[in-house]
Amino acid sequence: MWQSRPRLYPASAGENHPATAGCQTIVAARRDESTARVESCDWKKSLVRCSQIRMIHPLAIAAKHPIRCDRPAPDFFEGALLGNGGLGAVLTTRPDAVVIRFGHNNVWDIRIAEDHKDEIGVFQDIFEKVKAIPSTYNSLSEDAWFQDYLKMARENYAKPYPRPFPCGSLVLGFDRRQVELLGHQIHIATGICEVRFLSKDRRMILEAFADMIADCLWLRMMDETGAPAVAPFDRVRLIPDPETPDALPAFTTPDPMPADVLSLRQVFPFQVPHVDDKTKGHAKDRAFRLSVRVSCPMEIQTRTNTWSGLPETMGALERGLLASPAWIACVQLDEGLAAAISTAAGNPPLPTPSGFDAAAEASQASWKTYWNRSGVALEDELLERTWYWNLYFLNCSVKPGVTCPGLFANWNHRSIGTAWHGDYHLNYNTQQPFWVTFSSNHVDKHLPYVDMVDHLLPISRKWAREYYGLRGAYFPHTGYPVEMNLMPYPVPTWGWEICETPWAVQSLWWHYLYTMDQRYLEQRAFGPIKEAVLFLVDYLRRPEAHGPQWGDDRYHIFPTVAPELYGLRPGFKNNHDCLVDLTLTRFVFHAYLKACAILGREPAEESLIQEVREVLNHFPKYPTAVSQRGEVFVSVPGENPEIVYNTPNSVMTVFPGEDHGLDSSPDEYAIAANSYRNHRNEGGNELVFLNLQGARLGLLDLDRFKRQIEYCLMPNGTCTDKALQAHGRYDDNTPFDFMARMGIWFENFALPVVINECLLHSYNGTLRFFPNWPKEKRAEFRTLRAAGAFLVSAAFAKGEVEWIEILSEAGLPLRLLIPWETGARCLRASGETTHAGKVVETGTSPGETLRFVKSS
Repeated sequence: MWQSRPRLYPASAGENHPATAGCQTIVAARRDESTARVESCDWKKSLVRCSQIRMIHPLAIAAKHPIRCDRPAPDFFEGALLGNGGLGAVLTTRPDAVVIRFGHNNVWDIRIAEDHKDEIGVFQDIFEKVKAIPSTYNSLSEDAWFQDYLKMARENYAKPYPRPFPCGSLVLGFDRRQVELLGHQIHIATGICEVRFLSKDRRMILEAFADMIADCLWLRMMDETGAPAVAPFDRVRLIPDPETPDALPAFTTPDPMPADVLSLRQVFPFQVPHVDDKTKGHAKDRAFRLSVRVSCPMEIQTRTNTWSGLPETMGALERGLLASPAWIACVQLDEGLAAAISTAAGNPPLPTPSGFDAAAEASQASWKTYWNRSGVALEDELLERTWYWNLYFLNCSVKPGVTCPGLFANWNHRSIGTAWHGDYHLNYNTQQPFWVTFSSNHVDKHLPYVDMVDHLLPISRKWAREYYGLRGAYFPHTGYPVEMNLMPYPVPTWGWEICETPWAVQSLWWHYLYTMDQRYLEQRAFGPIKEAVLFLVDYLRRPEAHGPQWGDDRYHIFPTVAPELYGLRPGFKNNHDCLVDLTLTRFVFHAYLKACAILGREPAEESLIQEVREVLNHFPKYPTAVSQRGEVFVSVPGENPEIVYNTPNSVMTVFPGEDHGLDSSPDEYAIAANSYRNHRNEGGNELVFLNLQGARLGLLDLDRFKRQIEYCLMPNGTCTDKALQAHGRYDDNTPFDFMARMGIWFENFALPVVINECLLHSYNGTLRFFPNWPKEKRAEFRTLRAAGAFLVSAAFAKGEVEWIEILSEAGLPLRLLIPWETGARCLRASGETTHAGKVVETGTSPGETLRFVKSS
């Protein structure tokens, strides 16, 4: 049975873990129960007889970090965030009601405008016309043709659809004279939200959780001892989205409405308004149905209207609730093709104690499995809390088999969560949430992104072929999880950002690198990577991008646009060889070459391989300039190094390019470090991004990072995007928190990756321990995933590494930097070895565990 107060540490949390199974025995627990003392097994006793170490238990540590609010939280951004990766719910609390707002990653207004195909034309024609505009102009918009062209090209994107669509709200009202709502608390270890009430000096608790298996939300009323209690609720109501556009069909309710269920249904036409036949519909129309079933009797009641003084009867979606000794409710969201979502009422599971317990136990087991994948224990409460809170949010918002979340994931209400269509922005926003999935050992969470790439591939191939006249695939600036036949944003400003093509497929290679799953590489990653490479090779080998007019023998990326900077300029000033284009193109070219070798495809790919090598042998140099801090990288050749950036463009070779870091030559490291220190960012896109770059360089100021987290922190525990300075796109009149109320910023759930990179580097194949962690603070991590398919655990205290344990999943060679001047001792099942010097290089076997300690 579900515990009304989750145990701080379930006794089995550390058992049967893939990284430690068969290698330890729990013999005692620390007082705070978040770590356990581990006695070495026989094969370890030769290293340190009867040695004992502490292994952290992530589930227990997660239980120490609830998200709490000690007052009513009526605002959407104060409410408790719940979800199962598909279904999302924001549980808000008013002094007179609990109100839950529902959303789902699969539920979208799927209409799409795709006008002006012929007027959009083809790249070469537009390029020639832009080229003909005098370079003496300050802006291309001074040209009448270009101004008209931009307006036309933007028209489709200017429509309010497609977009994520809110799935309605549940209201549970009560009489304030009888009961007071005190606040709520989310137990992130189990996914339970507790809403606290006070009634006649007795405390009561409403438990709510998102079913991790089905798209249901369960609720039950308990007293403070955990026994069933009479609920204070006297009415229940479903509310459809109050801002549903008039062009959409009105919501419907079943006729008749069942006695124990309330239900509403909303249809989303496949076709735009001027084409849609509302009477006949379309086979591709979609719909959702929100339903609630309660365990107590419901009845239609009347009340007196305050304004008229006349009696009014409850509407079709509201009922009065009669008292029941054990109150349970279940809300269910059904979604899919409209033909599969009937007009009849939904059929939520029966709200019985056994039904609640079964769903609760399955969901608790799911959360336990999730938390036991990895964990950290940090002598820094804010950073530890940030790590666990954001991984909680990640699990609520994304899962395999469900549509990849857009900008705001599965939480929306009214217009919240619909800015920029809530779409896929491929110049970092869509990619960033998935950066955390690799090192945090939640690689399965990356699969929806892989599915999104597959979804975008047909339109990307079509655009490369029909618009550019080139091979391969050109990935879009923005995309939607709906059927597309035309690029959503074919505007030759941000729509000409070349970096988005390699960026779209980059993490497909990371997925392989961190898992060494060759079947995945062959079946899911290689195809999209090759398509990107085909386009990039052709684009760089065009006569406009290579030849005597450049005064060199290099293949240039031209024209292009730096992310969110400059746009397209007269004379193509600032529109060639952007730093991010270069570093990501180089990354994807090398990934392709490695993939060909791994998969044995070099003979079949010989022609393209030669083309890639030819381009790499004549690749442009990274643009630099001299700043007040010395030589730095800049986003485009000739750029003023004092420019205020939007995304951290000048540090892109560190991340995501992974060209520079702590293992770089002194000269290259100095330029990268200068670039990071000199970087000026306007804010709104850098909370994870820029700080991750700093951690990769070993330069991140953790105290400043924590202050920025607190600056961006929302009442619900998430971090929004806030501006940092004027003189970029923002000025002194810009509200620096203008993005805060646009939605839940899914992208910042990647915050734990910054902390991971402070604890462990592995991206270049060498393990480096605690590269950005303060010497005076203790830290420990368990089974962070490293490149090469290693699960790595380690502890740090009193200024040095205490121990290291590594599980090799794939049996690849292991390379690590020895963190002790006296050398390292390695113990494994085959025996003990001693290693001097700076580096350990050793072979491993699949499933083998290696333990390293300081050599005396």
